[in-house]
Amino acid sequence: MLLKTPLPRGWYECTVTLTGRDISRVKMFLACDAGFAESYSVTLRQKGNSDLFTASFYLHNEIDSVCFALSVSRRPGRVEVENLSFYRRSPVETLLFITIHALRLIFIDQARLRRNFRNYVYYLRNPHFINVKSPANGASQTDYETWIEKYDYLPEHDKATLQSEISQVGNKPLISIVMPVYNTPVELLDKAIGSVLDQIYENWELCIADDCSTDPEIRQSLQGWQTRDPRIKVTFRSQNGGISLASNSALELAEGPFVASLDHDDILRENALAEVVLEIDRHPNAQIVYSDEDKLDKQEKRYAPHFKPDFSRELFRSQNYLNHLSVHRTANIRAVGGWRQGFEGSQDYDLNLRIFERVNPADIRHIPKILYHWRAIDGSTAASGSAKSYAWDAGKRALESHVARTGLHATVCGVAETGFYRLKFAIPEKQPLVSVIIPTKDNLRLLRSCIQSILEKTTYQNYEILIVDNGSVKDETIGFFEEIEKKPNVHVLNYPKAFNYSAINNFAVSQARGSILALVNDDIEVISPDWMTEMVSWAIQDDIGCVGAKLYYPDDTVQHAGVILGTGGVANHCHLGLARGDPGYFGRATVHNNYSAVTGACLMVTKSIYQEVGGLNEQDLTVAFNDIDFCLRVQEAGFSNVWTPFAELYHLESASRGREDTPEKLKRFMNEAAYMQKRWASTLMDDPYYSPNLSFELPDFSYAQ
Repeated sequence: MLLKTPLPRGWYECTVTLTGRDISRVKMFLACDAGFAESYSVTLRQKGNSDLFTASFYLHNEIDSVCFALSVSRRPGRVEVENLSFYRRSPVETLLFITIHALRLIFIDQARLRRNFRNYVYYLRNPHFINVKSPANGASQTDYETWIEKYDYLPEHDKATLQSEISQVGNKPLISIVMPVYNTPVELLDKAIGSVLDQIYENWELCIADDCSTDPEIRQSLQGWQTRDPRIKVTFRSQNGGISLASNSALELAEGPFVASLDHDDILRENALAEVVLEIDRHPNAQIVYSDEDKLDKQEKRYAPHFKPDFSRELFRSQNYLNHLSVHRTANIRAVGGWRQGFEGSQDYDLNLRIFERVNPADIRHIPKILYHWRAIDGSTAASGSAKSYAWDAGKRALESHVARTGLHATVCGVAETGFYRLKFAIPEKQPLVSVIIPTKDNLRLLRSCIQSILEKTTYQNYEILIVDNGSVKDETIGFFEEIEKKPNVHVLNYPKAFNYSAINNFAVSQARGSILALVNDDIEVISPDWMTEMVSWAIQDDIGCVGAKLYYPDDTVQHAGVILGTGGVANHCHLGLARGDPGYFGRATVHNNYSAVTGACLMVTKSIYQEVGGLNEQDLTVAFNDIDFCLRVQEAGFSNVWTPFAELYHLESASRGREDTPEKLKRFMNEAAYMQKRWASTLMDDPYYSPNLSFELPDFSYAQ
């Protein structure tokens, strides 16, 4: 909406009344240098349980338009925006506000104080809006309980429907549940077995192998269960061999075409096998089926749900996120020799990797429902991911074996301060030429820093820098161009036409000599010297399309860690505002991920792929969303896009882009958003790399509300 009176620079207190639906979160976007962009947003806080929302923020440039993004209930209805007001603080009030805020941080969070101080200093020197970000990954236990009430399977409401759906399935395969047992607390063992008997889907068999438990009550319990239900099969091993051998012993009992694994102290939801069979019925070629999961504490309370993406090869090679509940075709398990001894602790990861190598990734199916409760007891991996260091070592060996079997030119490393892995690909001895394309116009201060950081910090040797001048007129800018072109690998291209980000880059690509292209904004600064080496190592992989980097705001919070489709209507950056070093949602901010799109602020792709899909769309997307559209077309062409956290740079967020401060520019922005929603309608609402159980109002991995 257009404001009646533009807001000049200064500190503001904003209040607004929002009525009509249950609203949990509100973000206000302001039209500044980059239009309605995430970096020019303010999170408003609700006053108690009222309809009043407030925020404090600083403007360094005048703005005249705002819009709102709301996290609301999913029931239909309208939201009314009423009584929007902005109060501009006086210098005395501002000083008092900052002093109180700083004192609060001194006594509560000194690390945050240091980050904020740097942020204040930076923005006082630079003509940008100070972004007041919401804390990422802020979902609480209360949020999860709310999610359970609204969206989870509830027997009293959903059981009858599920039974009806199962009754209509023609092929009801026998599901063999494999359970290795060793000295399990009998109470927990009984609950695990009981959860199988409670299954709505009845065509199952439970194959249990006791690994020579020393507790006599376990044999007694298992024999009792075996007598109670003929679908329960038990074998008692004569000597302890470990979980892999015990799992293979249980597998010998299996007669079904599908095998599900169940730990001896965990719980299957009563709808688990029914949902698996429905998924197999929908996708008869399914080879692996996995689900979401959560944890149970000692009081049987559910917490820490893992809402997973659909199959992401790069994430899978970083962590065994398939985990529980996983169901395999029995033939595949037997074909690879079952569970391997020597990989205990990560025996399932090793098995998953070996089966993954022989199946079509499209036949790895994900059910976005909580079907498995992982019990967190003392010493378990569920209670603490670092509880079993031997499991991490076994996982590393499993991944190294996978690399060797598949002929990947990569080494396996650990990710510091996490329990995850990193594939580090080799690059050819003769490095491919990278053409770094940087559009600019009279933005000398930032451009100079960008160029200098690339030249002084980048360790990759074979690259050229193409500065694309879009009509600079300032003498100091022209002088810089003349000076910088003396360097043999820096060239200035003249693009005198009207600003069109897509056309500018397409023009530069036509002049580029490199086989690899790096699209880079002029407000980027290098952090990690091997950023280009890391991105090249991915871009040269045959099936990889676009490669994105990890970008930070000046205050060391995340600006880009991949793109989530559908958020805010088109797309948005995930893990936005996350503190540097924070692992993010289940570690996804620290490991390689596949995403449908990455930002064009620092994007690498081969020139051949760029040309194959026709480059950036300069007809329909002159300024906004051209990078998202490009990535989606690359994905549509059969390539996978990947984001790497190991190429780190600062992004000062579109400092040189023209302001969306006229009706014409606002109309253009809305037209480009409408184009994306029409061209990619179904894709935007079904991002395979983001769970439908998470919020599409805010890209912070909070739960759907």
